[in-house]
Amino acid sequence: MKNLLILIAMITGNAIFAQNSIDNVLNGIEQNNTTLKALKETVEAQKLENATGIYLPNPEVEFNYLWGNPNNIGNRNDISVRQTFDLPTVTGVKKKISDQRNSLIELQYRAERLDILLQARKYCLDLIYYNALKQELVRRLEYAVTLADGYKTRLDNGDANILEYNKAQMNLATVKGEMANVETERQSILAELKRLNGGVAVALNDSKYEAVTLPVDFDEWFAQIAQSNPTLEYVRQEVEIAKSQITLNKSMSLPTFSAGFMREKVVGEAYQGISFGISIPLWENKNRVRQARAALKANEAKQSDTRLQFCEYLRNIYERAKNLQSTALVYSQSLSSFDNTALLKKALDAGEISLLDYIIELGLYYNNINLKLNAEREFQKTLAEMLRIEKL
Repeated sequence: MKNLLILIAMITGNAIFAQNSIDNVLNGIEQNNTTLKALKETVEAQKLENATGIYLPNPEVEFNYLWGNPNNIGNRNDISVRQTFDLPTVTGVKKKISDQRNSLIELQYRAERLDILLQARKYCLDLIYYNALKQELVRRLEYAVTLADGYKTRLDNGDANILEYNKAQMNLATVKGEMANVETERQSILAELKRLNGGVAVALNDSKYEAVTLPVDFDEWFAQIAQSNPTLEYVRQEVEIAKSQITLNKSMSLPTFSAGFMREKVVGEAYQGISFGISIPLWENKNRVRQARAALKANEAKQSDTRLQFCEYLRNIYERAKNLQSTALVYSQSLSSFDNTALLKKALDAGEISLLDYIIELGLYYNNINLKLNAEREFQKTLAEMLRIEKL
């Protein structure tokens, strides 16, 4: 038992070192996460893809060498250089759409980044919960060891029977088992954080959550965060692209032009000069404007639906967070107002209650502590889901 108490002291003492905050952990994950690194490379590749097809078509160079028949008329050779170009309006709209699509890619990256960092934050909140539970179990283990040692001494002195001694040992074994389970969960979470951190181990020994508060008015809060939410910004940008596409498709109904130089040479004669051409889009772009308008209508409907769904989703989370906050507060007040651990110990020492009754009553108190810690964890995780735009 002495060695066990020394081990407990080492465990709690080590918690003083290697302290780290959740924000520091998340900053490290953002730098080291391999998925985010791959996404950044994908973003750059997609931006380059969006930049293709917005410039002038390639120039055309044509050369002809024609043999004369009969031979005495000589041969003929032609050379021409031609460049096709759109109206400046078309080129400008293409560039604008390219920039807008690049914005979509950035927004998609932001959304995926938030998802990864939210997952990491939730793991951190779980780890803080298990750190707090571990500290609580260390205290319980110390007490269970003292109780088991006391009943061993009493059994040796004839003041207790074997049944009481066995109950004290079973109580000690239960606490040891709970500690082993908690440590298993802690190591599993640390492994997940290491995975998210690009294989680099994470140290987070905090056992208390940072102070956070719920927004007082949900609708006012939602109106503010809706301006920076990547999901809502994404559908807004889709609407803007659809509007630009209408402008582009209208412009594509205008003629395209080509200009160049042409030279023709035959025996004893040569002709050279400029060439000019026009392409009138009579059939190629048919229904493109109608399709673009239909796409705009669909995107506007999608924008309205996304905003509604997202708002109600966050409202549900907000109500859940309020309830969990109230539940955690009830447990805290109950534990501070109705702590009978000292009275139970006095009653046990005085022989007023049996060891079994003592363990059962103490178990009820411990269960309330566990419920309080769990309610605090669920509140923090729910709030992290709700406030991820602000916190990440």
